[in-house]
Amino acid sequence: MIEIDFVEHTFTCPYCNRKQSYEVPAYNGHSEIRDYANRIVEEYAFSQLNLMYLICSNKSCEKVTIVGQFIHSKKQVDILPQYVCREYPDYIPKQIRDDYREATMVIDLSPKAAATLFRRCLQGMIHDFWGIKERNLNCEISALKDKVSPTLWKALDSLRKIGNIGAHMENDVNLIIDIDNSEATKLKKLIELLFEKWYIARHDEEELYNDIADTADEKSNQRKQ
Repeated sequence: MIEIDFVEHTFTCPYCNRKQSYEVPAYNGHSEIRDYANRIVEEYAFSQLNLMYLICSNKSCEKVTIVGQFIHSKKQVDILPQYVCREYPDYIPKQIRDDYREATMVIDLSPKAAATLFRRCLQGMIHDFWGIKERNLNCEISALKDKVSPTLWKALDSLRKIGNIGAHMENDVNLIIDIDNSEATKLKKLIELLFEKWYIARHDEEELYNDIADTADEKSNQRKQ
């Protein structure tokens, strides 16, 4: 779901992830963009929907976002892009990135399926980043307990439990436990946080160390010359 605050008039660009303000009203603009949005609305038979199109103020982005809001219920519907998926560098394993992308694509259609895929992302990261492989994810998270902070560990175990709702049938097949969009979105944010804290932070740290070592070698060579 595109992050937009209709009260404070701010949104986070789904393409470059920059938070910014927008002016009201934001319903006018290029006719081809407005026509495209109207075709989308007609195709999905939306009614009583206010359309907003927003152009990113980031000069290196300036892409268009189209969001609809139902007049009575105030429910938001994303039109362009229809799902928000950040692209991550290829030093994060492809399978993990693919699971994240698929989960993001279905998060509005099936939050329960998205939660199951985010659970797979977590297990993949524990296997790859921490080198922990046990008989199931519960055992793997238990093995991780002394390696991360207590609050993070509890969040990881909670993600596992929520993902289990979609991954495993309840003993009572008539018992239905749903996961809503906001809950699945929180799992998405946790996975993105882990990408940043584990993979990206490690990569940036190693680059910095190597740059400093290269600089020291260069200065040493200059002194010898």
